[in-house]
Amino acid sequence: VQLQASGGGLVQAGGSLRLSCAGSDGTFANYHMGWFRQAPGKEREFVAAIRWSGSLTLYADSVKGRFTISRGYGSNTGYLQMNSLNPEDTAVYYCAADVQWPFPGAARAMGAPRYWGQGTQVTVSS
Repeated sequence: VQLQASGGGLVQAGGSLRLSCAGSDGTFANYHMGWFRQAPGKEREFVAAIRWSGSLTLYADSVKGRFTISRGYGSNTGYLQMNSLNPEDTAVYYCAADVQWPFPGAARAMGAPRYWGQGTQVTVSS
């Protein structure tokens, strides 16, 4: 499956952005979806994941209560709503897909997702 991430941009601290992840075909609806991010000079880190059905979500502690991952049942597009952004959220954000759960790369999970989209830059100014 090919993934296309979009929605990044420049926002002031305290602002919001919504990222989208679109699959290239209808098969994306059958995969679990996740978001990761990588800041300059730092390792890539897990942000959030959601099961293919939308029935279960996982979040990194650093974004709990501020970010919301979502997708419609059978939908070919998923989202990451990011609120109360702060400069520490500045990074390139990547969406990913896999059939395994817990989502590979999530907290306490091993490995990395099989499919990746290109990154979208999120910059939060102070």
